[in-house]
Amino acid sequence: MEDGRHLIATTLSSSAQIHAKYGGVVPEVAAREHALAILPVVDAVLTESSLTLQDLDAIAVTQGPGLLGALLVGVTFAKTLGAALNIPVIGVHHLEAHLYANALVDALHFPALALLVSGGHTSLLLWRDYLQWELLGETRDDAAGEAFDKGARILGLGYPGGPEIERLARQAEKKSLHLPIANLGDTLDFSFSGVKTATQALWKDHSDEPEEVAYALQQAVIKALVKNVEKALNRYPVEHLYVAGGVSANQALAEALRHLGQVRNIHIHIPPTAYCTDNAAMVAALGYYLWQAGKSMGPFEGPHAVFPLV
Repeated sequence: MEDGRHLIATTLSSSAQIHAKYGGVVPEVAAREHALAILPVVDAVLTESSLTLQDLDAIAVTQGPGLLGALLVGVTFAKTLGAALNIPVIGVHHLEAHLYANALVDALHFPALALLVSGGHTSLLLWRDYLQWELLGETRDDAAGEAFDKGARILGLGYPGGPEIERLARQAEKKSLHLPIANLGDTLDFSFSGVKTATQALWKDHSDEPEEVAYALQQAVIKALVKNVEKALNRYPVEHLYVAGGVSANQALAEALRHLGQVRNIHIHIPPTAYCTDNAAMVAALGYYLWQAGKSMGPFEGPHAVFPLV
């Protein structure tokens, strides 16, 4: 990564197919796969870029949140390499990094609202400038992506659940089933645990209509997300909304937000699918701005499995 926006080279090693056998991520397996993949991935990206390790000015690494074993592999590797090269290592917050996937597409515009939607987290932020934001609301229990994953398990679908729910929802014809969304009053918080329970009840009565149940679940999650974005826009009349995280790859959500953008005359920014899910490019992008601000990991800093945004 150069200048926080110019992606020189990137590569990806995924263990999703291995975890799919277990219906979800197995922490020990994830750590082992990280350890096996990290050297080949670094070699591959250096080859693609025609650069050497000596050309690097800094190294960015995900410091958290996440599975501790997998994080430990990355942080240990990055800090060891940084020490050998005598260059700074920048610890990056995984969720904040998702926002900077948008910087890979176009220049960022501030102030803006930002909607973070992933398997483990759902947050709404007021993004004032690079490295400057305010948390407006977050999930009180399950995240949006978690609701899709649990819904997929209820319907007997594969892992990861989000793409499976979206695939099935596209096949719905009647679209007559509905699920409730949580009413959290005047806050900008989210709650998706109730929709999981409601999906179980709906599936019990409509197990012969999996497409309709999947559509109802998808619409309930989208409605909850869009509702809070609308409320936030009423309070903070910005001109840009940035969406990030794995769930931002959901095309029905993208269509709903783009429709909102047309109605409210604001610009909706959603990264390409490859940058919606977890990727190193977004980590490097945020790492650049932290590096410019003089941030780096201390010698005794390590990974954080739990790493609050604030």
